[in-house]
Amino acid sequence: MASILITCLLLMSIAYFEPTFPATVIEDLANLHPPSNFNTTIVSNCLKNPSLRYCGSSPMDLDAIFKFTIVASHLCNESKNPNCVESFPKIDLRNRPKITPLYLSFTFFWKYCPITILSIDLSNNSLKGTFPIDVLFCTQIHVLDLSHNGLSGDVPIQRLSCVTNLTILNLSYNHFSEIKISDSWFFRRFNSSCFFNSGILPSHGRYKIKAVMLLLGFPLVVVFTVGGLWWLCFRRPDFLPRVLQNEHKFTTVMLKAATNGFSKKNMVGKGDGFVMYRGILRDGTQVRIEIYSNNRGNHREYVEECKVLVQLRHRNLVKVYGWCSNRNIRALVTEWIGRVSIETWLSESAPCWKHRFKVLVGVLKAMCYLQEQWPEIGCDIKTSSLLLHENGDPLIARFGVGENSTSN
Repeated sequence: MASILITCLLLMSIAYFEPTFPATVIEDLANLHPPSNFNTTIVSNCLKNPSLRYCGSSPMDLDAIFKFTIVASHLCNESKNPNCVESFPKIDLRNRPKITPLYLSFTFFWKYCPITILSIDLSNNSLKGTFPIDVLFCTQIHVLDLSHNGLSGDVPIQRLSCVTNLTILNLSYNHFSEIKISDSWFFRRFNSSCFFNSGILPSHGRYKIKAVMLLLGFPLVVVFTVGGLWWLCFRRPDFLPRVLQNEHKFTTVMLKAATNGFSKKNMVGKGDGFVMYRGILRDGTQVRIEIYSNNRGNHREYVEECKVLVQLRHRNLVKVYGWCSNRNIRALVTEWIGRVSIETWLSESAPCWKHRFKVLVGVLKAMCYLQEQWPEIGCDIKTSSLLLHENGDPLIARFGVGENSTSN
């Protein structure tokens, strides 16, 4: 025992005068070995005080126990205990960031933690990583302070629960994983101030802000989502995937977008009860849009007429893409051919009789097609209502169904 005390006193003197203390401890532990009578001394100590932690281990690791005694001697003095020869009541390494990680790395010391230690203070050391779980080998402690560090991860609640005498625990100002006090009976032993800004408990201010944001934000999200879906479905269905679109139904907003708000620049014609615009749909298709000022009678009847018109398929009939029908507007959307009518063509270009005959035959073929397959559809065959395609074919551009067969 005398040799151990001499060694410890020697090491303490080295630690006192040597500025590079951590390196001294590491060198001491690497170079010193248990004296020959160390086993006898340990057995004698266990007979006198069986509660010593290394007394219960079998077989005894004499090398680890010897290192433990050296570190214990150093640490007792570093913690400024009044009389390290007789007692070791506290580990006080607060504000010692250079040496604290070193002592935490000595697992053999914490494994044989002196039972006299009742307080461990490792605060304000900028410690990183997870909870230093080795300190919980000191199951007899009453005080544990790990505040003002940078520890993260989960708090070992089960291991902490084994420290039954713990009355003061301070984990404030760390970055542990969040958990509610109500989720563990262990945390109920301590005041919430013990976990202030530790990450374990959500900040009350943040919690209130989150609650307010949730209470206000969720209804707003629902309102905007429903409003957005309504706008897409009933105002701009052309933004929906093609499989979800009504192929032939157009909305007022879609026609406004296609004609730049029904601008005069896009107006290409005007007649008795209708205005004609040139427009470009969202997919780039150029169309002619006829808007009727008299709303063309009953909404349902008009829609049924248009459903018939979109089925027409003939090279001498203008293709009908769809319609728009609501309380404010009635419109028919057809393919864009151009502004050249048969009337303009005859008066300005003086075509040859062969070409005139070709146009006449084309108009007759279209009329025969309608008479044979769609007898309920009539058409307007005025020269001003017949268009000329760029390939020279005539196109009937205005027709109607039933009572409206000649009104448009």
